[in-house]
Amino acid sequence: MILHKGETLFRQGESGPLYRLKSGLLKIIRVHEDGSQILVNVIVPDEIIPHHSLISPNPYYGTAIALVSCEIEVLSQKEWYQSLEQDPTQCRAIALQLQDKLRMMQQRIDQLTEVSPAEKLRKLQNWFHSYIAPATLTDVLTQEEIGQFIGLRRETINRLLRASNAPSARDDADNASR
Repeated sequence: MILHKGETLFRQGESGPLYRLKSGLLKIIRVHEDGSQILVNVIVPDEIIPHHSLISPNPYYGTAIALVSCEIEVLSQKEWYQSLEQDPTQCRAIALQLQDKLRMMQQRIDQLTEVSPAEKLRKLQNWFHSYIAPATLTDVLTQEEIGQFIGLRRETINRLLRASNAPSARDDADNASR
């Protein structure tokens, strides 16, 4: 299945199959009772989601939306859970996937604990660059989502992005001397 940027794969509270992201990026957002949304996760290629349903079925924790065009494999719940019963070695593969996700979340926590807001943003930009180049972080996430993901206010993200795009004083001096 192909999902284009902005299209929804599943919605929070629904139940259904599992999915393997073959290519692209998905964001997982949580919608609160007041209608506000928060970005809680980014899904990268080769992940099977939802993570909390890999061993037993549960309703979807959030809403999955394509950040870029995605190729997705639909995994039948019935077949998935039957295969786990018949071949327990598949549980090791699930454990390894969850371990990789845990490492990614630990890196995200490291990003959140960086002293400098600019450094938080730089690390996130570098991480996304490995998945979306030549597009930029702001091509796939709003400033609000970037702020949610690294624990900063949207206004701070706006200021940091403007500062990183502004020519430096040295560039200005070099241009003036030409």
